[in-house]
Amino acid sequence: MVVRRRRKSRYMRGIRTHGYGSVGQHRKSGSRGGRGAAGMHKHKWSWVLRYFPDWYGKHGFTYPPEMRVEYREINVGELRELVEFLERQGRLEKDGDAYVIDLQTLGYNKLLGRGNVDIKVKVRVYDASESAIEKIRKAGGEVIILKEASSSG
Repeated sequence: MVVRRRRKSRYMRGIRTHGYGSVGQHRKSGSRGGRGAAGMHKHKWSWVLRYFPDWYGKHGFTYPPEMRVEYREINVGELRELVEFLERQGRLEKDGDAYVIDLQTLGYNKLLGRGNVDIKVKVRVYDASESAIEKIRKAGGEVIILKEASSSG
């Protein structure tokens, strides 16, 4: 009796359907069980359990946009440049020997501590980091924290 075994490699050159039966049985989305998320609660349920166990159900919540404060920050290191810019425009106030900068009117609502400050400034701002306040105090200035945030962003 002759033993017929499949060849190690089947190139299937010139074979129209490549082992998928009649033409059309391997076309379109019928062979995949529907398009996209079709059948997730039906015939693809075991797939969902394995790969996307959190596909169904509620997850977290969206914070209301009107409650969100968008921060527009400026670093302490940029204050000297800002002072020079305002001085050129003639919009800079002076209180004794300290420059007065109102960051609220300039559209900033938070002062951060990156960089160094070497001039005496009085800064009015809604919020400031601890390191920013400390650096300005060391330079002989002060930070005035305002009450309300402007959500410019």
